[in-house]
Amino acid sequence: MATLILVRHGRTTANASGVLAGRTPGVLLDETGEEQAARTGERLAVVPLAAIVLSPLERCRQTTEEIRRRQASPPEVTVEEAISECDYGDWQGRSLVDLAGEDMWETVQRHPSAAAFPGGESIHAMQSRSVAAVRAHDAAVEAAHGTGAVWAAVSHGDIIKAVVADAYGMHLDLFQRVQADPASVTIIRYGRSRPHVISVNTHAGDLAWLAPTPGADGPEEDAAIGGGAGPAATPGGRS
Repeated sequence: MATLILVRHGRTTANASGVLAGRTPGVLLDETGEEQAARTGERLAVVPLAAIVLSPLERCRQTTEEIRRRQASPPEVTVEEAISECDYGDWQGRSLVDLAGEDMWETVQRHPSAAAFPGGESIHAMQSRSVAAVRAHDAAVEAAHGTGAVWAAVSHGDIIKAVVADAYGMHLDLFQRVQADPASVTIIRYGRSRPHVISVNTHAGDLAWLAPTPGADGPEEDAAIGGGAGPAATPGGRS
């Protein structure tokens, strides 16, 4: 099975000021976000990426460029509308402090499967489109590059949380328990019988174990009873 690296874009001017940017054009990384994206690019430089799929918004394009230019062989890049930010509708552009006073705020926090943003989309619809897109791209990468292929999807916090919730088999009402910080790295593998969540919301650590081993099979699909020996024990991350 292929390996998916989910990367959230670096911090933006809207993140820093507490504004829900949504799909507002022109929202860019701030200085901290640029540094975060660069560090993530350096962290991923040791992993030959077969492809990068990204949200069309500027902050994801900026983050993608920091990753791609540090690759020894820059991979193909595909813009995917289905992993764009949630359509927050009338909430877009408003401050989080202001939004916390809305009646629907508690629904978004406690019962997100029932939340639909006025003038926008529901959280359920957001999850459905993003999960379908990620799984389709994962299958395409594996078909084109083999079971050891590694690829990245550069997207947004709520998108990544929704994808992780699906991979865990969690009800959507629990997705707020997942964290996806700016420029964080989350790793998932989609096996034939179930997804494998390798790590969530990481900011540091060596990722060289993800690099495919020439001539080797991809990662094992079955779970190791007792937890296994871990990726450091076998080149290529097989346990």
